[in-house]
This record gives sequence, structure tokens and C-alpha cells, in this order.
Amino acid sequence: MKQKITSTALLFLTAIIWGFAFVAQVEGANHIGAFTLNGVRFTIGIISLLPVVLFFERGRSDAETRKKTFLYSLLAGAVLFSASMLQQFGIHYTGSAGVAGFITGLYTVFIPLACFLLFKTKTGLNVWLGAICAIVGLFLLCYKSGEGVHFGLGELLLLVGSFFWTAHMIIVDRLGKSLRSLHFAWGQFAVCALLGVVSMFIFETPTLEGIAAAKWSLLYCGVLSVGVAYTLQIVAQKRADPTFAAIVLSTESVFSAVGGVFFGIDSISALGYLGCGLIFAGIVASQIDLKRKKKDISLK
Repeated sequence: MKQKITSTALLFLTAIIWGFAFVAQVEGANHIGAFTLNGVRFTIGIISLLPVVLFFERGRSDAETRKKTFLYSLLAGAVLFSASMLQQFGIHYTGSAGVAGFITGLYTVFIPLACFLLFKTKTGLNVWLGAICAIVGLFLLCYKSGEGVHFGLGELLLLVGSFFWTAHMIIVDRLGKSLRSLHFAWGQFAVCALLGVVSMFIFETPTLEGIAAAKWSLLYCGVLSVGVAYTLQIVAQKRADPTFAAIVLSTESVFSAVGGVFFGIDSISALGYLGCGLIFAGIVASQIDLKRKKKDISLK
């Protein structure tokens, strides 16, 4: 029981850190470009995560595992970089942590649907109900009183980004099982850092003044969101039911909205909050197996 309470607390802490990271990304976008923000934050992330990798996964791997880690990290890192960039550009255009958090969170619904389409994995009624709730919720989230549905470029980029998050999760699940998890994670982040740094010098003109102005956002996203939160997730999920863990981690979208309102970034309408609620309900529903016995309905 004590281990379960501890793992649940760590999962919620992870979700809180990730949720408030959307606020940090909105704030950082006020000072530096998207490529610069991601390039610097992932660089900070790999530096902060390196001691964790060396402590928890010491020792050399065999040549075949090292080769797989390198190749799989390139693929997963490229997809992760694309997802992160779409998210950051979406945040730039919407200027909303809550909207970004909830639209990004749709990947939780898309994953079982994608597995059904690509791998013919059985998909329960709960997934389809979750998808319907999420779609209706997205409609309400984008609805503006007197204006109708406002689904602009920012929302579109975030939605496309959620498909890339879906692809990334599937790649990690399919390819990462034979690898050391922290080595694989660090390799992905290193690819993101490299692509981000190269891109920021090609497409942007980064300045030390701009980076200094965004230092708290960069440190939060790099150290806490990457280094600390990912470590907490790894530790907590070792002792948590995977379905329960997914549901708890999905609350990051709720904390993104809470953070956005708390820091005065977001102003979401009543219908928008209803939409957020439906999206979250859809995310939770997609993770619960309705065919389980009643006494065990919350677990797979």
C-alpha cells in the first residue's frame, strides 16, 4: 500500500511538472523563437539527465544493443523533435497553455485508434466513446461566443503535433522494449537538442539577451520537465498499473489549464471549460477497459 501511494504521488508530481511546462513554454515564446527554445531546453535536458543515466544504468551494453540504441534514438528523436516543434509553434500562435495542453493530450486517445488501424489491435467501445468525447470537447474548446468555432493555425499545429506525439509513443513502445530505457530516452533528447540547435542557427537569429530573458522558462523545461519529471515517471511506473499510470499522467492537460489561469495567461470561456472536461473524460475513457469485472473496472 505504501509503495502504491508513493508511486501515485510521484505520477501526480510528474503530471504537475509537465502541465506547468506549457506555461513555461508560453512565457519563453515571448522572448525567443521556437527553434531556439527547443534547442536550448533539450540541451539543458540532456545535461541534467546525464547523471541520472550514469547512476541508474551504469555498465556497458553489448555492440548490438548500442547499435539499436543509436538507430532507434535517431528515429524516435526525429519524430519527437517534430512533435515538439509543432507544439511550440502552436503555443506561439495560440498563446494558451490550457489549449495547448488539452489538444496535445489527445494523443492518449489517438494511440489505441492508431494501433487498431496499423496493427489490427483490438479496440474496445471505451476507445470509440473516448474519441467522440474528445472530438466534441475540441469543438467546444475552439468555440468562441458570437464568433463560432475558431480553429486557427495554432490549434491546427497542436492537433497535427498530437499525431506526432502518437507516433512517438508507438515507436517508443515498439522499439524501446529491448533497450535500456534511460539510455534510449537520453539518445532521443540528444537528437532533439542537436536538431534544435542546428535549426535555430539556420532559421533564427538567437541572442544571449533573448536566451537570458527566457532563462527561467528554459531551466524549468530543461531541468524539471526533462530531467526530473522523466526520472520520476520511470521510478513511479515500475510499481504502478500501466492503465492507472496513463490516466494520472494525462492530468497534465488539467494542470496546464490550471497553470494558464493561475499565471494570467489563459481566459477560457465556460463552454471552453466544458470542452476541456469532455476532452479529459475522453482521455480517461480511452484508458479504461469496460469489459473488466465491476470490482476491477479501473485496472487492466
